[in-house]
Amino acid sequence: MTSQLLTELLQSLSLLSILLLIGVLLRAKVKLFQKLYLPASVIGGFIGLLISPEVIGKISNYSISADYIKTYSLLPGILSIPIFAAIPLGMFLNETKSIKSLYPTKVLIGFGIFQCASMLQSAIGYATNILFTKINPEINMYRTFGYELSAGFAGGHGLAAATGKMLEGFGIAQWEIAQGVALTTATIGLMGGMIFGIIFINIAVRTNKTNVIKKIINESENNKNINKIDNNMEVGYNNDINKQASLGRETFLSSSIETITFHLAIIFAVCGLAFIILNFIKKIGIAGLDVLPVWTYSMIIMFALNIIIKKLKLAWMIDSKVKAKIIGTLSDFAIVSAITSLPIKAIIHYIAPIIVMCVAGFIVTYFIVFIFHNMLFKNDYAFERAIISWGTLTGVLITGMTLLKICDPEYKSPALTEFSLGFSLMSVTGLLVVPILNTVLAVGSTWDNLITALITSAIYLIIAFAVYFIHNKSIKI
Repeated sequence: MTSQLLTELLQSLSLLSILLLIGVLLRAKVKLFQKLYLPASVIGGFIGLLISPEVIGKISNYSISADYIKTYSLLPGILSIPIFAAIPLGMFLNETKSIKSLYPTKVLIGFGIFQCASMLQSAIGYATNILFTKINPEINMYRTFGYELSAGFAGGHGLAAATGKMLEGFGIAQWEIAQGVALTTATIGLMGGMIFGIIFINIAVRTNKTNVIKKIINESENNKNINKIDNNMEVGYNNDINKQASLGRETFLSSSIETITFHLAIIFAVCGLAFIILNFIKKIGIAGLDVLPVWTYSMIIMFALNIIIKKLKLAWMIDSKVKAKIIGTLSDFAIVSAITSLPIKAIIHYIAPIIVMCVAGFIVTYFIVFIFHNMLFKNDYAFERAIISWGTLTGVLITGMTLLKICDPEYKSPALTEFSLGFSLMSVTGLLVVPILNTVLAVGSTWDNLITALITSAIYLIIAFAVYFIHNKSIKI
């Protein structure tokens, strides 16, 4: 790599930084963006898309350089590796609560419902692929089309931005299109999930289905409670220095090494080791394992390292908040670059199946989440548990937390605590499930992926019901 290439990379990152800052400004000033809780990275990404060769470049010579766009299309795939590698770091190292105190049966039930809905989203995507291939073969649906629904809805913009790199590794020629489709579904999911979620909360309050905010006769007071959200969360910043949160613990002294540098060093070292292992597996030709993306190996290695850190009683070195901020930083740049480089022309070509699978995704996710939560958590904060699950399944975790905060302003219900533990459980079980799903995605047909998604969804639902009945039986005994 030459000095010129590094200089061009720095310049392209400078432009992304400007787009992020514009996104921060617009989030702080535009009411619509505040009400939808659109991240600055998403707003900045669409500003970048507007000044890209795909839009303003069609009518003007003043647009982002095509070379920059090429860099931006590749950047999310590269950044996704340390993002996924960092997830297991610090997990369960400094837990102060015992599992027993968090009602593990309820955590497992919620986990089963969430994963069932997530896999059904994939199934809907693949079914849409098959349907449109049957109706209009000329649309030329690529084999893996449909995966993007779950990647965008349940995975959010972070996973959506990483979709292209993964499919490129599987040899899918349309990986750039797939990344654009995934980011499109992520944006639709984020906006639709928030809008529909607020509507669901309004209906739930009026029909007395919420447990924390009870039905209020006075309509104006009712609306006041429904819309009472922390203003800082809306505008995206806190200008009160005394109330600004800390980035995390300073586990090392700067006289030796900066805490953030230490965490980054671990993350990047694991990424390097993952590349070495994957290259070795490809060299000796282990079938099935050689098609898995490198970030899968980076997560496995990090889980192993996490266990070693805990066994050696070195948990003091790692701070989960610092790790989370690193993930957030990398994700912001991955998202803004991915949206800026969206292949609009290709997405328009697939606009009909995108709309169909998104509409079907909202409908099925609603029924799975709300019906099964009402069934398995009757009179036990069913709506609060369902709304955080809905928000996360259509957007990101903060979307779910925001919706929960509307109907549970002080998080008095157990919904957030139990969902957070279940969310961590997804990373652990992902070590077993994700490699299997990715192997089928890499070599299987659309039908293979559809059947696998349906079977996996059914297994998760069976787990939820099995835990529910076993728990009820043990209580009766």
